Amino acid sequence: MSNTGGPSAGEPDDTMRERGTTSRAKLRALLDADRRVVAAAPLVVVFCSVVVLGQLDPTPLRVAVESSDPIETLAQGLLTAIITGVTLVVTINQLVLSRELGPLGDQRDRMEGSMNFREDVADLLDAPVAPPEPSAFLRALAEGIASRARAVEATLDADGDAGESGDADKDASDADPPTRVREFAEEVESNAEAVAERLEGRQFGTFEVLSAALDLNYSWKIYQAARLRRVHDADLSSETKTALSELRDALELFGPAREHVKTLYFRWELVDLSRMMFYAAVPALVASIGAILFLDDPTTVTGATLGVSNLLLTVAFVVAVSLAPFAVLAAAVLRISTVAKRTLSIGPFVLRSETREDDLDWES
Repeated sequence: MSNTGGPSAGEPDDTMRERGTTSRAKLRALLDADRRVVAAAPLVVVFCSVVVLGQLDPTPLRVAVESSDPIETLAQGLLTAIITGVTLVVTINQLVLSRELGPLGDQRDRMEGSMNFREDVADLLDAPVAPPEPSAFLRALAEGIASRARAVEATLDADGDAGESGDADKDASDADPPTRVREFAEEVESNAEAVAERLEGRQFGTFEVLSAALDLNYSWKIYQAARLRRVHDADLSSETKTALSELRDALELFGPAREHVKTLYFRWELVDLSRMMFYAAVPALVASIGAILFLDDPTTVTGATLGVSNLLLTVAFVVAVSLAPFAVLAAAVLRISTVAKRTLSIGPFVLRSETREDDLDWES
């Protein structure tokens, strides 16, 4: 069995959404949805749940407050959790960002590594310098990969020995080597061009840049290029083999470029997370402190709205507001952890078993 054809041959799909088994709605909530909406959704659920439970409780909240101090106890616990949670998150954030600090020698090594990599990309693109902006940098790399894929197709056209790709009557595993190479090159070209189009005009700091880069399945394509080059060495012309090697080199450059942009995005998100945690913590502290000071007396809040005690609505509001910092944290961590899990490896490693066939033929 061959795994050098398109997705129909049993290999992983190109886009990240298609490579996993998670439903599209769930993946959209984890990655694409506005983080403010993702953070607000559980708070609405908490508010409504407290109100519903309060309505179902046979003992009204006002009676419970008269006999004990459940609101004060709850507010004290929330106050402690807010201070501890925000302090812990900020501390972890600073530890992660501490890598930005270091002696001059370390900073110089980082600079030299970055400049050397940019020179390699400039050579790949046959340009004086590589683009400075992350989205343009990745877009130029994707376009370079598409150009290298077209160069592979051109060598096959020059040889005149490649059959028509996409023949419905011929399975990819039975196709001749030049046809397999052509199908592979066309697949890479299509994927790279789609990613380059999505990256056009995108601004770094938004998830759209990283999201587009994640849809170029470079790791599997590195494996395909290497396997085609090695397995069919005797069946391909020297020009095609050279073009395949150059395409693989381009794909190998995209890997660390994407990982670097991912790292920068994670740091960007952590900085924003610290700021948002602080913004959410202030009203949360006010709400919990206010509950401790003023809601110990059931007569403080009287009346009802739409048949629901105003005291119950106030307590539900205090709980929801007090949990806002943790909702903000959860919304950010859900996206970061989802991306991290799907990009744990760099290079031709397949970690998600559902994205490939079980019997992967790598020996023949």
